[in-house]
Amino acid sequence: MLANELNQAKLHNPFDFLGLQINQDSKHSLIRAWIPHAIKVEVIDFKTNQSVGELTQIDALGLFEANFDDLDDNFTYYFKVSNAEHTYEVTDPYQFQEQAFHAVHYVGTKPENIYQQLGAQLIELDTAQGKISATRFAVFAPNASSVSVIGDFNHWDGRYHIMQKTQCGHWVLVIPNVNAGTRYKYEIKDPTGNSLPHKSDPVGFYADQYPSHASIVFDHSQYQWNDSEWLESQAKVNRYKSPMAIYELHAGSWKPHYNEKGPQALSYHQLADELIAYVKDMGYTHIELMPISEHPYDGSWGYQPVGLFAPTSRFGSPDDFKYFVDQCHQNGVGVILDWVPAHFPEDGHGLARFDGTYVYEYEDPKRGWHPDWNSCIYDFGKDSVRQFLVASALIWLDKFHIDALRVDAVASMLYWDYSRDEGEWVPNIDGGNENYEAVSLLRWFNKEVYGKYPHAFTIAEESTAFPKVSRPVFEGGLGFGFKWNMGWMHDSLHFISKDPAYRKYHHNEITFSMVYAYNENFVLPISHDEVVHGKGSLLRKMPGDEWQAAANQRAYAGFMYAHPGKKLNFMGNDIGQSAEWNHAGSVDWYLLEYEKHKGIQNLYRKLNQLYTEYPALYEKDHEAGGFEWVEHQDSGQSILSFIRKAESSEQKVYVVSNFTPVPHEGYRIGVKDKGTYKLLLSTDEQIYWGSDFLSNTHFEAQDIAWQGQEKSIMIDLPPLATVYIVYE
Repeated sequence: MLANELNQAKLHNPFDFLGLQINQDSKHSLIRAWIPHAIKVEVIDFKTNQSVGELTQIDALGLFEANFDDLDDNFTYYFKVSNAEHTYEVTDPYQFQEQAFHAVHYVGTKPENIYQQLGAQLIELDTAQGKISATRFAVFAPNASSVSVIGDFNHWDGRYHIMQKTQCGHWVLVIPNVNAGTRYKYEIKDPTGNSLPHKSDPVGFYADQYPSHASIVFDHSQYQWNDSEWLESQAKVNRYKSPMAIYELHAGSWKPHYNEKGPQALSYHQLADELIAYVKDMGYTHIELMPISEHPYDGSWGYQPVGLFAPTSRFGSPDDFKYFVDQCHQNGVGVILDWVPAHFPEDGHGLARFDGTYVYEYEDPKRGWHPDWNSCIYDFGKDSVRQFLVASALIWLDKFHIDALRVDAVASMLYWDYSRDEGEWVPNIDGGNENYEAVSLLRWFNKEVYGKYPHAFTIAEESTAFPKVSRPVFEGGLGFGFKWNMGWMHDSLHFISKDPAYRKYHHNEITFSMVYAYNENFVLPISHDEVVHGKGSLLRKMPGDEWQAAANQRAYAGFMYAHPGKKLNFMGNDIGQSAEWNHAGSVDWYLLEYEKHKGIQNLYRKLNQLYTEYPALYEKDHEAGGFEWVEHQDSGQSILSFIRKAESSEQKVYVVSNFTPVPHEGYRIGVKDKGTYKLLLSTDEQIYWGSDFLSNTHFEAQDIAWQGQEKSIMIDLPPLATVYIVYE
């Protein structure tokens, strides 16, 4: 009976039968071993390196045992095994029960114990001969009938390393002499004993690519960081009063190199060499990576992850990714990572119905299935899932020193009826559509991040009017540091895409954002979502001939950088990418051979420079006192003007945007102070491929009241342009 259960890998308690079984009532002890295909098994004492006896084969399938006298709990041993082909040595994993159970003693007390205890943890075992290396495996599969570790070390045969089930639903086993770099998976049988597809480790730190999708044992202790100075400085930064210009990119299609096999994505080391240099040259403060959590399908862009604890091995090892982050920090560039806790794909090797039941996802498809993305939704009410998700966030801050997490698809988490029709969702306990469990999880996540990592911050991609997304939890908020301003993005892009002749009918779309600009701590995003799936590139959204389209984008970029809120641009925007983004392609860097695109790039470089150099453009991004309209009702001419004000000085930057191709000579602007005003920027300058209509660089205030101000200046306002003028 026992041999049959072992041969079918259907045992849930191997420690009760295998290994050293001490009889407390006598001096006799039993050693029992399960080694399929063996014909002879000898027990070797680690202390003396001598044989203490041979086990007797009691079943032809591979079960051996023998009684021994005077063995105690401290006796450690290995087997000398002979089969039909050769003789080899193997240390019995079933003598290390205490070390195996160590994994589950701390799980549940704090979320980081998930990645500190579960998965494949490299440890050392004490033997009479000294310490030997081993890997402790632990996986949560509460409803499985049996679980085995399979891998390179046992020919992917589930009969060799059957795991022990614990009371809390984890399965554990220590396997000696399994080291970093070893591939493995879990062979799981469902509650009725049926075999499931082999599963990757939910808490795996490193993964093989298609077709195996195997997890790989990894040692997180080897990398030596050199960014302590950065982390210490960032912990002291007031992010709300500091500039934040974010360059969002997809690592695989940023700048692939080409060879006979086609486009080859840059490695993490190559990205460190080439991307950081570009970002520094352009003046961005942060890089935002679309998800690099391990994911099986390139076409998901990383938003269908199966490995929330592992950077994708497409571009290198976890240590290679650490090197990339380390180099960013040493060069003064922050790293933001997209994190996806909303849903996960159904791939057989992943989390879906992990042990044959709904371990990670809601069981009811009206709650557990996402119609937009054909994916599973995490059960945000289960403590095991909540611990898992929060741990998956913290590991990026802990092991990889990430500066911020941008949380994807928050709106889909907050509402039961998100993208669902009547009858396709289940209301909450109060009959409403708010998912209280997700709200609770997000608040906990933010408290953990801000409580444990003072250098870090969080950003929500949230598209609804859910209140206080970027307000502290103690004020009743969700606790995020920032929120993407999807309303500004939608309205302003809709406005700028109109023919200038019709913009006067849509003037409120370019001004309406200031009605709610301080409800949240906003980031202004022109992200990947706006330049894909037939939406066209940012340049292609612009109306008019070639010159007008480029001028429209430049005027829009100038307006964006002056508008309250932190800035985010997707790769390609800043060179006037012509084609929309293709994840299998590349940014069209060859466009920089042309003056138009070089000019657009020059403008974005200048905008980043001015934005980070002039406190008026960022210090009061999230306070009403940092912005004042000068003229926002001139819809007939599609001209608007406003002031940005500094907190640390009297600095004021006056911003004027002309969204028509009509130039205005002698255009008067109301100003507050007497004295000289200096031109900081005109997006119409020749260096940006403009017409250079505005030639003056200094303007004297006149005692002529205008636009509600006591004084005024006159400029020649260029067509389709934004102008910055500073008073200091």
